[in-house]
Amino acid sequence: MEILIKASQFLLSLSFLIVLHELGHFIPARLFKTRVEKFFLFFDVKGALFQRKIGETVYGIGWLPLGGYVKIAGMIDESMDKEQMAKPPQPWEFRSKPAWQRLIIMLGGVTVNLILGVLIYSMVLFVWGDKDLRIDQLPYGLSFVEPLNEAGLQDGDIVLSLQGEPVRRADDFRELVFGTAVTQAEVIRNGITQSLTFPQELGQVLLDNTDAVPKGTSPISVNLPSIVDQVSPGSGADAAGLQPGDQIVSVADQATPYFQNVVEALSNFKGQDGVAIGVIRSVLKPEIDRVARPLPADNGTLTLLASVDQDGKLGFFPHSFEALDGYEFEERQFGPIAALAGGTEKTISTLTGYVSSLRFLFRPGGSKQLGGFITLGSIFSPEWNWKSFWNITALLSIILAFMNLLPIPALDGGHVMFLLYEMISGRKPGEKFMEYSQLAGLLFILGLMLLANGNDVWKWVTGQW
Repeated sequence: MEILIKASQFLLSLSFLIVLHELGHFIPARLFKTRVEKFFLFFDVKGALFQRKIGETVYGIGWLPLGGYVKIAGMIDESMDKEQMAKPPQPWEFRSKPAWQRLIIMLGGVTVNLILGVLIYSMVLFVWGDKDLRIDQLPYGLSFVEPLNEAGLQDGDIVLSLQGEPVRRADDFRELVFGTAVTQAEVIRNGITQSLTFPQELGQVLLDNTDAVPKGTSPISVNLPSIVDQVSPGSGADAAGLQPGDQIVSVADQATPYFQNVVEALSNFKGQDGVAIGVIRSVLKPEIDRVARPLPADNGTLTLLASVDQDGKLGFFPHSFEALDGYEFEERQFGPIAALAGGTEKTISTLTGYVSSLRFLFRPGGSKQLGGFITLGSIFSPEWNWKSFWNITALLSIILAFMNLLPIPALDGGHVMFLLYEMISGRKPGEKFMEYSQLAGLLFILGLMLLANGNDVWKWVTGQW
């Protein structure tokens, strides 16, 4: 069911972005009286799921969900329609229009994607506001993936800044690590503020140790005491006598001060019975106090023998950050103008961060980080969450805009590059040159897609997902 929900969200998001991107080409083409022969969601290779001609344009849905396209008359594109290009130019064709009109048509898709990113982020801020957990004021600090521990960060550290930039939210940490060459940090460790220097930038550390980090795992996690909120009826936790308010402090005599430690420990006992669970009873009683203890003051724990299911779960839900004292949230509500300003700022920071992170692709092991459709689908929530869906859709829209603007033949950016050459030099590139460039660009993009999706398949086969 989780895979189906993620796949459904990905397909809906992809379809939404493709249609609007192609509309970005379609609308200015029609405004400049340029004939659009086809408008397709997905590719109609050897047939289509649906198609209907309205006026001069055939609208349809292809069966191959690798993108979409508009076929503009008189344009050398992925259709490679040489027969049409061999005929004399017609007034309604793309090649007959002034260069500035052709440039606007080609930039239309990218422009729509960038505007869409701003509008979606603005809508999210206006509807849901902005609420983030402050990670610079945590009662029990952070935990880090093993490569970051080896680099010099310690579980329990509170990160105040990276490379001189303040870190207030988890997103700040991720954006700075992958968007900036981080070799310095300021942390609170054991109540003392310390400055750390790393021999290698943290983003490269994570890149070099991808095998040590499970796919989809965040490089940091907030330490949250594992205090039971609800017990699922009929579960192993229920049968063992686990109660709301219990704090789990050990699994099979292994100390588990925080919830993520419990999850990791239970994963080693999938499908096993009689697993010893150490708990402190009635740690959290909202009517008395809301302060959780990360570890017992003495060894007075209660041991329960529980069955762990095949997924490595007991069957309980922990209290959230909101239920415990010591966790501070930064919450803001936005009016229309403030939301638009915030959405614009978020779009710019997302774009610059993404572009900066691409530097890792040109370093050893960088090609392994390319991901295809499985990677894109995996970033969606396992439960249908509209706020998460729209945030991810905005991110994909911004990525789509940047990727399409790359000066590669067969992409919008390639056409823009040749149009700028024409406008500066006053000469059009030859049609044969354009055909060969388009073919080379298509082969290059196909190679990238094969590499990216091949990486996905390899990770799935080798169990790295």
